[in-house]
Amino acid sequence: MFLIRQPSPASIQQFLLESKTLALSYAPIGIVSKVPAGYDVDDAAVVIGSGEAGFERAKAALTSWKHFDLGWAGVYPAGAPIEIGTNVAILVRHFGFWSLNGCRVLYLLGDRSHGSTFGFAYGTLTDHAEQGEEIFEVSLNRASQAVTYRIRAASRPRAALARLGYPATRMLQERFRRDSGEALRRAMQGGR
Repeated sequence: MFLIRQPSPASIQQFLLESKTLALSYAPIGIVSKVPAGYDVDDAAVVIGSGEAGFERAKAALTSWKHFDLGWAGVYPAGAPIEIGTNVAILVRHFGFWSLNGCRVLYLLGDRSHGSTFGFAYGTLTDHAEQGEEIFEVSLNRASQAVTYRIRAASRPRAALARLGYPATRMLQERFRRDSGEALRRAMQGGR
């Protein structure tokens, strides 16, 4: 959904309500692991901290959606639970207009309490400008003690405006990967 002005909280709530019954805009679940033809694949990883304490902070930041604290993009509702079936609205400000995009948490990676990897994947709903799936994951390398944040996405434009502005869409996706890593790093250091 493309908008000429920022939507009100009531508009976002209505969007979320209408998204509850929507289907995913692609099939099957898991395309980020086995990418079909015609999808762009993006994979980025950045070290955001170190040690067990850092890994615990990274998991807490990820489950609080801190990777979306970007200023130009955000997730609604704030603090949405990272549980299979949770719907969220991604609000993006770009090039003088706004978009609201529906996503659903599809599966979890690793274990929040045990292990050295934790994350989740969400998929786009039919009210999203793109179609595809994205993984957000934090991990601890036990040997080096590095805490890494990784994003892996398989996507393609779905809405006409996203297809027409494909180069700009790809630029925004790259910006998101970069800014998202920085947002999680700030959260790890106790900043906004």
